[in-house]
Amino acid sequence: MVTWTGIARREHSREGLRYPSDMMDGEWALIVPFVPPAKRGGRPRTTDMREVV
Repeated sequence: MVTWTGIARREHSREGLRYPSDMMDGEWALIVPFVPPAKRGGRPRTTDMREVV
């Protein structure tokens, strides 16, 4: 059983992994004008929309 200490979290982190289908900066620049802005009020958006697309 793994205890999720700070060290274990860093060792097993999946942050920053990329897929071959991920967009390049130029492709994202073409799409970003069509991504709706976060709605006003309520909780602020914490999701990176580039990762969703």
